[in-house]
Amino acid sequence: MSAQRKDDHVRLAIEQQDTPRGPHPFDEVSFVHHALAGLDREEVSLGTSFAGLSWPVPLYVNAMTGGSARTGAINRDLAVAARETGVPIASGSMNAYFKDPACAGTFRVLREENPDGFVLANVNATASVDNVWRAVELLRADALQIHVNTAQETAMPEGDRSFAAWPGQIEKIAAAVDIPVIVKEVGNGLSRQTVQLLGTLGVAAADVSGRGGTDFARIENGRRQEGEYAFLHGWGQSAPACLLDASNTGLPLLASGGVRGPLDAARALALGAVAVGASGIFLRTLLDGGVPALTAQLTRWLDQLAALQTMLGAPTPADLTRCDLLLHGSLRDFCADRGIETGTLARRSSSGAPSAPTTGNTR
Repeated sequence: MSAQRKDDHVRLAIEQQDTPRGPHPFDEVSFVHHALAGLDREEVSLGTSFAGLSWPVPLYVNAMTGGSARTGAINRDLAVAARETGVPIASGSMNAYFKDPACAGTFRVLREENPDGFVLANVNATASVDNVWRAVELLRADALQIHVNTAQETAMPEGDRSFAAWPGQIEKIAAAVDIPVIVKEVGNGLSRQTVQLLGTLGVAAADVSGRGGTDFARIENGRRQEGEYAFLHGWGQSAPACLLDASNTGLPLLASGGVRGPLDAARALALGAVAVGASGIFLRTLLDGGVPALTAQLTRWLDQLAALQTMLGAPTPADLTRCDLLLHGSLRDFCADRGIETGTLARRSSSGAPSAPTTGNTR
């Protein structure tokens, strides 16, 4: 059953990639163009650092899959592309391995094919400390992702319905492991209050993983005969909204959820993300064109991100937080409703220092 569910996830995720969508959240963020702000390309670095970690690039292949023969083959190919480009990579949820150790190889291949790369193990918020250590050791993981997914679990026919213990278990896991712990959503976003709470639980960073990418509530509802949980489709906040909402909390923020290309990555970095992840779009490329196509796509994204930094006058990804931004549409409305003053975003290059929006009393 678990293996079939993993294969269903891949099929339904690809169907979402092929389904036309409406306005995209990242299109509500634009850069103010300064025609003489540019740098020489050799002045630009893609390196990023956070939570004691140093990555050569601010891009990562986010959690996808594992647990069946087909998904093991996908993980092998993802790992090869990550190895060839130096991009960090996260495993899919390893709960299938905890239930059936026979599927260990479908996850272990991420390390076997990428022995020197940066690999993150991924577990859910109910995982026992013993199982977390099993996951970390299986992958020789450099960091741990803990995913939180109440909307997905609610729509999932066999999903969890007991969420109250999650914060305490996250705290236990963070205290027990000796690698950085990153808590991520699965596509519904992390609010400011959630990120503040995570900061008290001992985690090293938060991946806001907002609405706009793969919708796991939609996937799980697609596994229901009657599709009766359609009201959860599109639940949550977008990645740009989450980055604005959770700025200045003191916890490093990673961004994923609806990232379509280098421009979206630059927008997320300019909004304060320390690194940017994607999954569905990479899966689509891999299944269409194999490892060569995905390797070429990752290489192209990195080259184009460096080109954007060169044009915008940002020597490092962190320097994109000095670039002037304009917010539009529903994102601007979200900030107004949440008490986020954003006017300084459009003028921050004049101050000579990075500027994040200030957050008043949220409601």
